[in-house]
Amino acid sequence: MTTTLPAYDEVVARFEPVIGLETHVELGTNTKMFCGCPTDFGGEPNTRVCPVCLGLPGSLPVANKAAIEAIIRIGLALNCSIAEWCRFARKNYFYPDMPKNFQISQYDEPICVDGYLDVEVGGETVRIEIERVHLEEDTGKTLHVGGATGRIHGATESLVDYNRAGIPLVEIVTKPITGTGALAPDVAKAYVAELRDVIRTLGVSDVRMEEGSLRCDVNTSLNLPGAEWGTRTETKNVNSLRSVERAVRSEMLRQASVLDAGGRITQETRHFHEDTGDTTPGRSKETATDYRYFPEPDLVPIAPDPAWVAELKAALPELPRVHRRRLQQQWGLSDLDMQSVLNAGAVELIEATVAAGTTPAAARKWWLGELSRRANESGVELAEIGATPAQVAELQGLVDAGKLNDKMARTVLEGVVDGEGSPTEIMTNRGLEVVSDTGALTAAVDEAIAANPGIADKIRSGKVAAVGALVGAVMKTTRGQADAKTLRELILERLGVQG
Repeated sequence: MTTTLPAYDEVVARFEPVIGLETHVELGTNTKMFCGCPTDFGGEPNTRVCPVCLGLPGSLPVANKAAIEAIIRIGLALNCSIAEWCRFARKNYFYPDMPKNFQISQYDEPICVDGYLDVEVGGETVRIEIERVHLEEDTGKTLHVGGATGRIHGATESLVDYNRAGIPLVEIVTKPITGTGALAPDVAKAYVAELRDVIRTLGVSDVRMEEGSLRCDVNTSLNLPGAEWGTRTETKNVNSLRSVERAVRSEMLRQASVLDAGGRITQETRHFHEDTGDTTPGRSKETATDYRYFPEPDLVPIAPDPAWVAELKAALPELPRVHRRRLQQQWGLSDLDMQSVLNAGAVELIEATVAAGTTPAAARKWWLGELSRRANESGVELAEIGATPAQVAELQGLVDAGKLNDKMARTVLEGVVDGEGSPTEIMTNRGLEVVSDTGALTAAVDEAIAANPGIADKIRSGKVAAVGALVGAVMKTTRGQADAKTLRELILERLGVQG
């Protein structure tokens, strides 16, 4: 039976959303968290494993110092307090991709606590409070085959790859985020985007959501104004910024529909479906007691030297918000214009395009204009549209050199996005270069003058503005490849009129 969902505006008018985000970041260390196995993405299944990450009897873990340094730097960038003493714990649960049947993680003594991250949404600054940042090992990966959905239901067999098991994994948990109202989905997306930028700036992870090195679990609940918070659901492993926004919005609509029908929300995990934007039930959500946490007996506690922590803090790079503020001044943008750049996810793209040799205004024009339109129509992130900053700078260089006009440049850009090659190659292959040779244009100009004697007479009588009609006529016969400025000058010259 198909359920009719309420309108979003109606939902936010009657309910208050509460969201929370649990973000997992695979660190870019050379080796795994507790052993010396490599961490490169890909590779033949089960070839990057050893007795430690497979949990074989007699093997003992040793903590990766580079991973500990990385999480401290993340915590400092998120304004967290760094624990002077903490330890690892065993989190017990069974999945086929858990070779030890427990995960080495942190429980009540995380290494980073009580931080925050400010994000810009709707022209306002929203402070997202961070409850904890802790370190653990990643699990392996299960592949369900033989079914239509790629999930276990309907599959004929399941395959397990332990290459990912043991890779250092940082979990960043927000406190409940309230008071965002209709902006809740946008706040969730902005937070993950800002967090991704912070971590990328630190250089501790490539944060590629498409490869799973940045994954987000989205918690959502609804309550009536003034009432207690509702029961939350946890949408697991959402793997793009757009999907984070869609997952929150989808759950708000679904939960409102259930509550309106007199039903109750079940505390459970849910799966997000990229194709439909819907969520479906996963499993009942465990509580902390279900995991039977206890201290990891094979690892010593961590006690970061305060002097070392102070050195790491002093060496932090310029963080994204400060960097954007500096770029905004350099580019001469208003707060509203900079917000548009940020909303489009174009800050780094524009910066790289400027570095490749064009002006901020030209770079912003292409990324926020034609390329953003294409990205929106295709439902992909702007960075994934198929054009690089170097190609956009090359395209603008052809325009600046008078080899392409604006219309032709848009045609060339379509070819770039479609993978036809560089702007110069596409321009040459399609024969799109602007014709500015007066000798080649003279015949076309004379034909246009002869075909439009009335307009020619107006121009001769002093109505120079009428030259635009003749420019348009020549443009039509040259398929838009004539240089408009050269055409205007040539037409006036042939008519004996001073420009």
